[in-house]
Amino acid sequence: MTQNDRPHGYDFGLPPDPVSQDSAVQPDRGSRLTAGQDADATAAAQGAGDTPLGRKLVEENQRRRRLEHVQLQRPERTRVITVSNQKGGVGKTSTAVNLAVGLAKQGLNVLVVDNDPQGNASTALGVPHSSEVDGVYDVLVDEMELAQVVAPSPESDRIVVAPATIDLAGAEIELVSMVAREQRLSRALDQYAKGREEQGLERLDYVFIDCPPSLGLLTINAFVAASEVLIPIQCEYYALEGLSQLLRNIEMIQKHLNPDLVVSTILMTMYDGRTNLSSQVADEVRAHFPEQVLETMIPRSVRISEAPSYQQSVLNYDPQSTGALSYLEAAAEIAARGVPKRK
Repeated sequence: MTQNDRPHGYDFGLPPDPVSQDSAVQPDRGSRLTAGQDADATAAAQGAGDTPLGRKLVEENQRRRRLEHVQLQRPERTRVITVSNQKGGVGKTSTAVNLAVGLAKQGLNVLVVDNDPQGNASTALGVPHSSEVDGVYDVLVDEMELAQVVAPSPESDRIVVAPATIDLAGAEIELVSMVAREQRLSRALDQYAKGREEQGLERLDYVFIDCPPSLGLLTINAFVAASEVLIPIQCEYYALEGLSQLLRNIEMIQKHLNPDLVVSTILMTMYDGRTNLSSQVADEVRAHFPEQVLETMIPRSVRISEAPSYQQSVLNYDPQSTGALSYLEAAAEIAARGVPKRK
């Protein structure tokens, strides 16, 4: 094909801009399988011998069948979990959003606090977060009640979101001179919980706080407000280097601000089973943190990356994808483990 024969413009396979796309635009997630077709595909895979594709298909169908019989129990009290890692791009927001949706699909009540000025969790959960919207900034700086800023998410009627606006980027500086600057989010969450109780609403089962990729006052507020820390770790070497620094900072928070804080969960993300490096990193983390690392690992997945551009979680964007299955398993594992105790 010559240059003149090429069509004008190139389609690089990128999804449409979520801001400009028409509501009628539907993502192309590939063909869907009916229950009968799924059974036929499984049977065909089993008859395909030891082909990698056949084994993978059989394994995923077995995992889905196991999840169908899982019923998650409500925790005895609200579990407040901060999702944090000072390294960017390790899957913090994807983890917070998809775990929240996975738990909500099991009938649990979830609040997601978007504590990252980028507002990506708000986008993924379909909640407006323009500069005109009241959000976490107003709660931290202007002491607005959390009940005034939370918004329902179209992902599930059991999820509410405290959105982040771009104003939150300036909160790090403004909080420096304020009284009780580290406890502001904690007090807001306590007040919100009491307000729900007074109104006769069901108590929250889980609160996920999505943190920015830094260790500033926004992250410190999240640590003080939480009882647990969930650390997503990318299955690459650089992700290990910052882990020791993060753990040292958490120890300082435990010593001076929140003695009840505990690192309850470590989730391996962006796992690529085709590389030795991913397996080596996962094995090394498991060796050092055998009790905290989940058995479930989140694979590197195009569907997980595509979902936010449609303002959806991967569990609603493509429920049959490997990424959606893995996050459902991770949510079930976190719920089954229960509340850890500080040693």
